[in-house]
Amino acid sequence: WSHLHPVNMFNSYSAKFHHSKALTSPYPGSHIERSQVPEDKVDWLTEWEDYNPVEYTAKSVLSGPSWADPQINDKGFFPKFNERDGEVERKSLNGLYVVEKGRPRNPVGRTGLTGRGLLGRWGPNHAADPVVTRWKRDGSGNKVAHPVTGKNILQFVAIKRRDCGEWAIPGGMVDPGEKISATLRREFKEEALNSLEKSPEEKAKLEKQLHRLFSQEHFVVYRGYVDDPRNTDNAWMETEAVNYHDETGETMDNLPLEAGDDAGAVKWVDISEKLELYASHSYFIKLVTEKRGAHWSEDPGPECPE
Repeated sequence: WSHLHPVNMFNSYSAKFHHSKALTSPYPGSHIERSQVPEDKVDWLTEWEDYNPVEYTAKSVLSGPSWADPQINDKGFFPKFNERDGEVERKSLNGLYVVEKGRPRNPVGRTGLTGRGLLGRWGPNHAADPVVTRWKRDGSGNKVAHPVTGKNILQFVAIKRRDCGEWAIPGGMVDPGEKISATLRREFKEEALNSLEKSPEEKAKLEKQLHRLFSQEHFVVYRGYVDDPRNTDNAWMETEAVNYHDETGETMDNLPLEAGDDAGAVKWVDISEKLELYASHSYFIKLVTEKRGAHWSEDPGPECPE
């Protein structure tokens, strides 16, 4: 059973599972091409004397916004890696990571790029992803089953990301000192309900409805490293994905979905293996369907490795 524990689960997959998006070029929002990393050279344990990755940190990070660290050699910057550093969480959900020459090392392996890219923190950059689900229902309010598998179809709230146009879970970064539960709520409100643009009265009404959804039973889908196109050798994304399920549909039916913040669009999406989502989001969604006994694939056969 140990392999089902998310932290150990990380080790039971090959680096290939985790590093496909983290090897893509050009790097998001730039013309920077990563150094090519062959599959058999991703692992740090594989010796590679000629490894010479490109160094890149985006100007938006170097300009010193509140959410970003200084450069590693800046005077007065002494980050406490692998521990809580003031309000900043520098612990990894996957255990201890190596720090080499003052720089944290990506726990999954080489990415062909050093520096921080678009990420603010050296080492782990923590996010939270709320997977809000309900059953698909017909006009009479009955659950809709998939014609092939006979399993009920689950829907989740998806946003279309402005930066890359891909559909995604409406998550975001954990602010320094913020509890994960607060991030999950805040991000869902800002991205899927456009709460930042609402009047105080509308906000109060939303809060009441959301309290019903977010205070009920929920389960942690995944905690750990994310294969993300923004990852580098020295900075990477980690997330806690949590499923909030509206069994009757009564809570979510009355919530006015409206894209806000980083979202270009928002809608309820039917879940199946045909979904192509941002980063590792398809994997999180699949875990939710397994937990809920919902439809995922029309092919009952064993899944082929990619």
